[in-house]
Amino acid sequence: MFSNTMIRNFKIMSMLAGAAFLAVTATANAQPKPTLLGSFKDWAAYTYKSGKSKVCYIVSQPKDSTPKGLNRDAVFFLVTHRPGDKVRNEVNTIIGYPYKKGSTSSVTIDNASKFKFFTSGDGAWAGSKEADAKVVRAMKAGTTMVVVGRSGRGTKTIDKYSLAGVSAAMKKIDETCR
Repeated sequence: MFSNTMIRNFKIMSMLAGAAFLAVTATANAQPKPTLLGSFKDWAAYTYKSGKSKVCYIVSQPKDSTPKGLNRDAVFFLVTHRPGDKVRNEVNTIIGYPYKKGSTSSVTIDNASKFKFFTSGDGAWAGSKEADAKVVRAMKAGTTMVVVGRSGRGTKTIDKYSLAGVSAAMKKIDETCR
């Protein structure tokens, strides 16, 4: 009745929804549950209300992570619009462990575009509106994205993301959070 692909996609989207909900509730316990705007291949788009304004974001989890078998919390990459705060295309990654203090994380798209993110706790950000815009443009034009970070214990991790569906997911949040 259900194909293996359908079951796999359902499992992936369920994990993404759970990760996205945890990301949102971890930063503000009083936030309402996000509403799924749509699933777009390897990316999902969500929205929720924050005060009188909407917040929209896209989220994905890595297709592959190394080293294998590490004890990490959920890992994901997000792009967020918060029109009420005049924020668009804010990119960040949640790595699933506390970064090494003072370290940076690198984001490389298609082995060509490389970006340095600043880190704090278990998150990393591009750091400016201009850098965010460059990352989003590269993501839309790319096929793969690799995030490299170093934990507080010194472990180097490599997370590989598919960018399939990122343009459609971005279009959805662009339309929803103007």
